[in-house]
Amino acid sequence: MPGPRRRSALVARLAGRPPAGAQSAIVDELRGVILDGEVPPGSAIPVDAVAAAFGVSRIPVREALMTLIGEGLVDHRPNAGYRVAMMTAPEFTEIYLVREALETAALRAAVELATAEDDQRAGAALGALDVAVRAYDGRLYHRESRRFHLALIRPCRMRRLLHMLDVAWNMTEPLQPMSHLGDAERAALHADHAGMLAAFLDRDAGGLTAVFAAHHHRLQRAIGALPQDTGLFEPG
Repeated sequence: MPGPRRRSALVARLAGRPPAGAQSAIVDELRGVILDGEVPPGSAIPVDAVAAAFGVSRIPVREALMTLIGEGLVDHRPNAGYRVAMMTAPEFTEIYLVREALETAALRAAVELATAEDDQRAGAALGALDVAVRAYDGRLYHRESRRFHLALIRPCRMRRLLHMLDVAWNMTEPLQPMSHLGDAERAALHADHAGMLAAFLDRDAGGLTAVFAAHHHRLQRAIGALPQDTGLFEPG
């Protein structure tokens, strides 16, 4: 006799949220739940339960899920339904290479256009990272690390490039890779962040991109060393 069905992690995260009638609101809510890292890759997304949580029919939920499939956050398997998307380890590495190329281009442009206000925003973001390091909070560090990187690249004012980078970054968020790293690895990455900020404040584009390249390669090596048999990655 089969045991009781486990409740979807995503549906559990939707509990208590106000109904969202508009499709755009459903997309935003589902995207937010997936990106916050508390619903791991591979988690089931039962359409009926999600529709009930939002107080809508299945149709807008399915349309919202199609949008998220296009963003690489959800996938659909025949006879198995929808789930939070998973990637193989090589696919994950590929997305990080795309992110590196896009962010390098954004940093070169940003350092030429940054203002004193941008400097203050980047400094505050690094301060928030300091707090996360001292708290030994991997998930907080992951969130504040993205905030810091965005503070450095947003001054580029290149809307399409920033959008492409945002999409690529979101595809890796369900895994929350930074939260799986050890304290020593996060400390080394955090030291890189300090070097990036110093170069940014000096308006040293060459120095900034050099530190960033070393930082990104360090991050890729750390992620590449993560166990591939723990359910974090889709089997190749």
